[in-house]
Amino acid sequence: MEPLSPVRLEPQPVTPTATDSGLRRSMGPRHLVMIAMGGVIGSGLFLSSGYTISQAGPLGAVIAYLIGAFVVYLVMACLGELAIAYPVSGAFHIYAARSIGPATGFTTAWLYWLCWAVAIGSEFTASGLLMQRWFPGVDVWIWCVIFAAVLFGLNAVSSKFFGESEFWFAIAKVGAIIVLIVFGGAALFGFHPLSEGANHPLMFENFNTSSGFFPNGFTGVLVTALAVFYAFSGSELIGVAAGETTDPATSIPKAMRTTVIRLLIFFVGAIAVIAATIPFEQVGLDESPFVTVFSSIGIPFAADIMNFVIITALLSAGNSGLFSCARMLYSLADEGHAPRVLKKLTRRGIPMVALSVSMLGGLASLISSVVAPETVYLALVSVAGFAVVGVWMSITASHFFHRRSFVRNGGDVAALPYRAPLFPLVPILAFSLCLISLVGIAFDPNQVAALYFGLTFVGACYAFFYFKYGRKRQETSP
Repeated sequence: MEPLSPVRLEPQPVTPTATDSGLRRSMGPRHLVMIAMGGVIGSGLFLSSGYTISQAGPLGAVIAYLIGAFVVYLVMACLGELAIAYPVSGAFHIYAARSIGPATGFTTAWLYWLCWAVAIGSEFTASGLLMQRWFPGVDVWIWCVIFAAVLFGLNAVSSKFFGESEFWFAIAKVGAIIVLIVFGGAALFGFHPLSEGANHPLMFENFNTSSGFFPNGFTGVLVTALAVFYAFSGSELIGVAAGETTDPATSIPKAMRTTVIRLLIFFVGAIAVIAATIPFEQVGLDESPFVTVFSSIGIPFAADIMNFVIITALLSAGNSGLFSCARMLYSLADEGHAPRVLKKLTRRGIPMVALSVSMLGGLASLISSVVAPETVYLALVSVAGFAVVGVWMSITASHFFHRRSFVRNGGDVAALPYRAPLFPLVPILAFSLCLISLVGIAFDPNQVAALYFGLTFVGACYAFFYFKYGRKRQETSP
């Protein structure tokens, strides 16, 4: 596939204090890492990982998460080079618009915006439901309003304040994972002094189930791998925050490498401990596997601790999602593909109108989950799931065309501050694996709606762009 228009790609100058558009460069590598970690580590690990283990088996789940981590590495390698070449906020849109074509950039931005808008609404609802454990007399909608106000305030102050809040949000989640790996791992070696039971499994004896290492066959691993891709979504938030990062050429590669290593350790390590501790027939969605493991090794108040951590995880993901939504709308407006009012900044460099519209989108998603859960909300959730892999494909394709055009225009690859290794193998392999995951959705009745609604949404975005902007461009061109 060729880019729709010729492009000339050169390294962009970076100012130390602000972007050319007025957004402030106030976040460092640790903020980037925790923003990405905050977007990734959420209910997918704390709640849904039990379902993954039950479907793929203990060893199969570990393999599926290793595959997911490998794909994340490939995508992040492409992302690192692009984020330095285009250190602007809402960068996915810019990557695709410059490297592939403006219609693809437009579609990528709206896909990602809708993905996080739906996630924001879902996380408010889930957090409100979890608060019922401690405050059963308070309606869920009240907690939704409170959490919405808190996250809006954190994003409205400044990008640095957002980065700091996300850093501390993520600390609680990472702390829970470290405790699980350390204490759960020690229990597997026979050290569990707080536990009264003597039947704790040793080492990895649970991996060899009564039906073998793959109790549901290796196809169970492949189907689970599709869901694991979605579980790793959020790592790409480093690209969204590139425009508000000090010294992108240094900060972005450092944050990218750190994020991949930590996700590999935390995700795969946590899944390995859970799978080795809990028989795969007993894990599911009725209880967080973290609660089960903590209880088995005798940690007191395990359920209350994990309830707090999961609420923190949901709000952290919502915090990152609201940031991402606002920057996507700002980026679209900056390119002239959305109302210019969305480009308006406060004195602190916050796109307040875009932030407000994004919050309204999240609240609309929340309302639709109550009013029309089987129609409107189903379509939104399906597109959101489809969008994650679609955006990854856009990133990898953008990198392929970016590097090729850079070389054709006389650029020196060796002079790049960061370059993805093994070009063109890395972008082609990443794109292919993402495409396979989307094709595989068609064979899973539980996920096929994502393919139908996702393709329809993408087609509608391309059609809208052509009729709104494409014909105008043709009329003005000589």
